[in-house]
Amino acid sequence: MTQHEIFMKKALQQAKLAQKHDEVPIGAVIVKDGKVIARAYNKRNQTRNAVAHAEILAIQKACKKIGDWRLSDCDLYVTLEPCLMCIGACYNARLANVYFGAYDLNGGGATTVVNDERNNTLNHNINMTGGILQSQCSQILKDYFLSKRKKETK
Repeated sequence: MTQHEIFMKKALQQAKLAQKHDEVPIGAVIVKDGKVIARAYNKRNQTRNAVAHAEILAIQKACKKIGDWRLSDCDLYVTLEPCLMCIGACYNARLANVYFGAYDLNGGGATTVVNDERNNTLNHNINMTGGILQSQCSQILKDYFLSKRKKETK
């Protein structure tokens, strides 16, 4: 198992916690020097807060942990391709790398907008890699939404 897979499994553990709390199962961890310094999962329903995405919550925790808003020596692992808001937060936090599991063709910001070759006006670059444990990250989302649809039809 690669280092990326190990950290994505930790993000998947967070996604499972989200699912347990009836949240969309997306989890995130932030890694610095090979150690997890922050972990979070979606809490939008729990907090009734539109910006309580796993990535945002993990960034907040990591900033608090290291005592700085700059996370330039840190990597984010998240189970779903980040949305535009979360990608913006990654840029503002100066994350070095963003690794994600499942691609989000409808709402993802990493591959649709940010990696557009014409968009080189940002003052910081983030290396982005998708598809890490993609099938597992996709499956937890599929299972969650399938169970939601089954409940709605009863």
